[in-house]
Amino acid sequence: MPVHLFSAKCSSVRSAITRQFTLFSMQKKCLIVACLFPLALMGQKAPNTLPQNNEVKDTARQTDLIDVAKGLFKIKSKPVREEKEKRIYFSFLPISSNPPGGSGNALVTSTTAGIYLGSRRTTNKSTATFAPYWNLKKRFGLPLRTNVWLPGNTWNIVGDIRFLVYPQYTWGIGSSNDYDERTLVDYRYIRFYQVALKRIKPYFYGGLGYHIDYRFNIDSDNPALPLKQFTGYPYGTGNNSYSSGLSLNLLYDTRNNDINPLPGSYANIVYRMNPNFLGNTNYWHSLYLDARKYVPLNPARRNQQNVLAFWSYYWTMLDNGAPYLDLPSTGWDPYNRSARGIDQNRHRGKSLFYLETEYRRDITRNGLFGFVLFTNVNTVSGTGTMFTSWNPAAGAGLRIKFNKGNNTNIGIDYGFSKSFSNIIVNISEAF
Repeated sequence: MPVHLFSAKCSSVRSAITRQFTLFSMQKKCLIVACLFPLALMGQKAPNTLPQNNEVKDTARQTDLIDVAKGLFKIKSKPVREEKEKRIYFSFLPISSNPPGGSGNALVTSTTAGIYLGSRRTTNKSTATFAPYWNLKKRFGLPLRTNVWLPGNTWNIVGDIRFLVYPQYTWGIGSSNDYDERTLVDYRYIRFYQVALKRIKPYFYGGLGYHIDYRFNIDSDNPALPLKQFTGYPYGTGNNSYSSGLSLNLLYDTRNNDINPLPGSYANIVYRMNPNFLGNTNYWHSLYLDARKYVPLNPARRNQQNVLAFWSYYWTMLDNGAPYLDLPSTGWDPYNRSARGIDQNRHRGKSLFYLETEYRRDITRNGLFGFVLFTNVNTVSGTGTMFTSWNPAAGAGLRIKFNKGNNTNIGIDYGFSKSFSNIIVNISEAF
């Protein structure tokens, strides 16, 4: 996205960002331009009418686990006409999985709901995901994420509310530490994010957000080596860490289903300010740039998934003072879906660049089974590693159609990287 669009929204913010950008190296400037370039290209092709969602797929020839259950228990199927007119969809799945950050398997109960608040031809599907987990010991989480589209896509309201109890490993700043050079950090975490975006033109939105990150009872498992000493970082490494900020947001989104995105594009810019008058110990700013593209390899076959998906984001602190646990880190993107095959927190720094590619393909003609192949790479600042030290991972996964009405899959992924591998189970795609 061109910088002048952002400055037109808020000239004072523009001058603040410009002063911070002068501190960046030439490599970082080039990277930001590269991240913004796809947004500019996509924005040029936006039509002057409301986005018209693709017609609902003919699901009569598709099969999901609900159909399998109906067959096993001899439940009569409803007419296809009623399925097409359905407005609310639910997916519920109790699983045993390893949530991000390790510390053993946990019981995860994932519930995903989708609803159309307006005409399906002019309104994207609103979604809510609630996935509590508990590892029968010290760790549990209550995360609730919502993505609401008002009728006609006039407003997009995004929420992220969490209460999490860890311990979780951390490796300090940069990527120089070996996998065994880590410390276990225990804390409680409350997150409250709410963002309201108004449509400026078809597919393009702008708005404001409010964000709270509160971590308390922060404690290292090694009393002789507290977190501040282990990380060498002075901010937010005491007993408590509090961040409260306002954000300016720009969104470009041509997808109509974020549970399993159909071909389209997505781009998001979040500039966050954390002033002292909101209770912050230090005044700090951050910038998050996110771009995604979904390319159908056989668009003529609407009931067969054959898609190449790309995802890249750049997340950076524009000055000093951000608490340690708020610094950019692998697996801490807004939906905690990045860096499959890499332990959460494994790489942390003042700046982080991430790139992932995934190939998605159905195995069976009825769409019941499919597979994915993925690879990702990241680099973080700290100890001179930005753009000179790259951390790759790769993996593959199985897809089982859980609910064909809202195109929900059960995803079982195996990812691996140097010194680490894991299995991830989710309802919905990684991105």
